[in-house]
Amino acid sequence: MPQVHKTGQHVGQDGKPHKEDHTLLQTIEENYPHDIHPGLVPGISVDEQRFKYGTDRLVFSLAAVLILGFIAWGVISTDSLKSVSDAALSWVVANTGWLFTSLVSLVLVFMIFIGFSKYGRIPLGTDGEKPEFSKFSWIAMMFSAGMGIGLFFFGPYEPLTYFITPAPGTAAPETADAIHKAMAQTIFHWGLHAWALYALVGAAVAYGAYRRGRVPLMSSIFTSLFGKRQTEGVPGRLIDMFAIVATLFGTAASLGIGALQVGRGVEIVSGIGKLPNAGLILIIAILSAAFVASAVSGVGRGIRWLSNINMTLALVLATFIFVAGPTLFLLNLVPASLTEYLSELLHMMSKGPSWGADSADFSATWTVFYWAWWISWSPFVGIFLARISRGRTLREYVLYVLVVPTVVCALAFSVFGGTAIWLRMNGADIGTNASPQDLFFSVLDQLPLAQITPFLAMTCVAIFFVTSADSASVVMGILSQRGKAEPDKKIVVFWGLAMMGIAVVMLLVGGNTALEGLQNLIIVSALPFAIILLLMMIAFAKDLHTDPMMIRAEYAEQAIENAVKAGIDEHGDDFALTIEKAAVGHGAGEDFDSHGSGVTDWYQRHDEEGEPVDYDYKAGEYADGWVPEDGTEPSIDSTPADPQEQDPDPDAEYVKS
Repeated sequence: MPQVHKTGQHVGQDGKPHKEDHTLLQTIEENYPHDIHPGLVPGISVDEQRFKYGTDRLVFSLAAVLILGFIAWGVISTDSLKSVSDAALSWVVANTGWLFTSLVSLVLVFMIFIGFSKYGRIPLGTDGEKPEFSKFSWIAMMFSAGMGIGLFFFGPYEPLTYFITPAPGTAAPETADAIHKAMAQTIFHWGLHAWALYALVGAAVAYGAYRRGRVPLMSSIFTSLFGKRQTEGVPGRLIDMFAIVATLFGTAASLGIGALQVGRGVEIVSGIGKLPNAGLILIIAILSAAFVASAVSGVGRGIRWLSNINMTLALVLATFIFVAGPTLFLLNLVPASLTEYLSELLHMMSKGPSWGADSADFSATWTVFYWAWWISWSPFVGIFLARISRGRTLREYVLYVLVVPTVVCALAFSVFGGTAIWLRMNGADIGTNASPQDLFFSVLDQLPLAQITPFLAMTCVAIFFVTSADSASVVMGILSQRGKAEPDKKIVVFWGLAMMGIAVVMLLVGGNTALEGLQNLIIVSALPFAIILLLMMIAFAKDLHTDPMMIRAEYAEQAIENAVKAGIDEHGDDFALTIEKAAVGHGAGEDFDSHGSGVTDWYQRHDEEGEPVDYDYKAGEYADGWVPEDGTEPSIDSTPADPQEQDPDPDAEYVKS
């Protein structure tokens, strides 16, 4: 009986196709989109694709109505909104707190695996593409967008709080053991877990946009999981809407925190006494106008310029505190804090309600709040990371995004928090009933140049406010306009004003305990996006498994194994590897369906109306003559130019694939 090969032709006992099937076999082998095997596709940038951008009325209108309704509710009936938010918070923490704590740990493990497994070689761009930004600018922008205000707001406050009232079951208050447990707990909330969430979203968006040619939307990440029709339909648009809502609340909380700290600085340097809510609202309005101006100027000019300036200012301030403060104490504390963090990591990950009522309260107040905050920030920080990380490999991306900010956070919190702890241990009256916005200025007041440093601190907070908020407003514009890289200014301004409105409502809901109001609404708003992140890991892994580089790697492994076996069998020690046509059933890709829709549909090119259009990969040309705006397009057999010859940025650093 003749056998039937997987492609449909009949084969004889020798494994070769029947003569009449040669023509069929040849036709099948050439039946790839644009006549290119899926293992040879160099990747597709979103810039090379032909999308029809514009405001998605469903996404924009639904999100806008919900947000405006929320703002109106908070202004008209603050008490009722507070009651509802308190009830919602209680339900979310009691019933889904486990989801937040499990999710962040799962994401961290997933990203470490992706970065340091075979998938780490995959670039977030086309083959041979170079990074757009230098490493310094790249790190500065990721850090300013992803951390910002919190370093100054919580920098001294959180470690000192844990030192005075340690996490349940960890240490006695105000002891040497409490110092190190406090630092470890702080780094736990701001380190690897937080940045793993950002890294997941950023990598998935960057891979889809710059390797698969998709629009940089949350919904497009799920193409491999749900199909193009669903991701471009109502389900996908709801995902984008949830991303906008999460971003709005997460960023608005930062605006509120920034306003509280700048307001406290104004009180201190002016001596006018406690600012009323109207004063805080005025500060939010002024800073919001600044970040809108920065946002409409574009990433390359506004955010990059401000990020570099602020990293320098923050470094100057941290260095001043390090030198003017307890330098020797801090030199000993920094390595001890990092070591304690790593040694206690698994234990801190396990702490929660199962450890008792005190642990449950601590987890709800601190850990769940932070995980929810990072989740709510992950859409906009992730899309922003994707925008600035183009051309990096996944391994480099994961390594830098996880490790560098974690180390910087450990250094910053050790300097700020360690100084606050040392001052208290040496008799300074700080930390007792102090609010977070007070403590940083209290630390500065104990050091030299106390008349100058508060101004520097307020400048840093204000710029962090701007860089975080303008990143978010641009990202929400992208989500509102079907992935448009440079969203319309009026859309960006609208979302900037919406964030200001939510920040005001959060402060009103919190009342005398404004931070509590911010925490409550963040945790509740982050829940839907937590579920989206779980599905995102599945979709991203599915994409990576069928990447052209992985297809080539599987072919290479199988081909070498087959060749070595055959060589030893036929020639013993004396054989060499050559490339030739293999008999049917003996090729490197025998077990791989290279014609399957899962590995070919994604690189079929379409015109602006979604109709298939032919494309010549070797020439880099569309059949109908369309070219990208810059008039250039990479070719499959092109060799990357020498960076030294064509680099417009003299301090840029590149990773060669």
